[in-house]
Amino acid sequence: MKRPVRPGPREGWPTSSRVDEMQKTFWNYLMLAPFMILFGAFFLYPILSGFRYSFYDWDTVREPVFVGLKNYETVLGSRNSRIAAGNLAAYVAITVPLGVSVAFGLALLVDHFAGFWGRFFRSVYFVPVVMPLFLAATIWRWLYAPNFGMFNLLAGWLGAGNIRFLNDPDVMLYSMIAVDVWVSAGFNMVILLAGLKNIPRHYYEAARLDGATKLQEIVYVTLPMIKPVMIFVISYSFISALQVFDLPWLLTGSSFLDYGGRQKALLFPVMDMMGRGFGSLSFGLASAYGFVLTFVIVLITAAIFALQKREART
Repeated sequence: MKRPVRPGPREGWPTSSRVDEMQKTFWNYLMLAPFMILFGAFFLYPILSGFRYSFYDWDTVREPVFVGLKNYETVLGSRNSRIAAGNLAAYVAITVPLGVSVAFGLALLVDHFAGFWGRFFRSVYFVPVVMPLFLAATIWRWLYAPNFGMFNLLAGWLGAGNIRFLNDPDVMLYSMIAVDVWVSAGFNMVILLAGLKNIPRHYYEAARLDGATKLQEIVYVTLPMIKPVMIFVISYSFISALQVFDLPWLLTGSSFLDYGGRQKALLFPVMDMMGRGFGSLSFGLASAYGFVLTFVIVLITAAIFALQKREART
């Protein structure tokens, strides 16, 4: 007697295993739904909305008026934009190599200590990183004070006279760079120190047997071994410097109606964008400014990553 043949699944219908897989996938996506909703509402939507308003003249009170590319033309052609771009170029060119060099020197110094003193110096150098930035700016504004600040007292004892650190346009940028290096060096030092700790000690022993000096050990052993970490620190410092805003804003006591300090010596693109938006209520212009700045940052970041990949292949 023949056994009855059980009918198989109809053609095109999902099998039981396929149904189980679809149910598991459904629950996986359902678990991601809260994040995707929040991501879309608070990240994607503001970006798309800001891009739309960059083509409008809008002050949040009246109805937006479409102006096409006029906002972009205004941003690229304004005097403040050129001043901000020049200040940013000078700031990046100085603060990135100087900050990375100081952090590397501190990392080498801390690496020579072990136990209590190693932890002590690492903690001391890291304090400015965890300190609230408004507090750091307040401390340095006091140090830079024209009449009673510590630096001007020292300058007076040396016969250098009174230096207007935050009011002289020829000095303001360098004064801010000193504060920036003081604030950021500890973070970069910790990253570089982690790279130094991962270098096998026998490389240094072999270098000493060959008669290498301390400087030669750094050049021919340390730097090649921490090259990936160094590239990361340089890239991070470069990208962060392009978005500078809070430190010059606090040091100059800026507001949305008056920002950038004396003769706009500490005017930077993000500050200018905020001033145009919240000071002049030109939110369409500020949106265009933001997208121009974003394009420049993305372009430079892509170039940095391209160079990293090229270095990795060679």
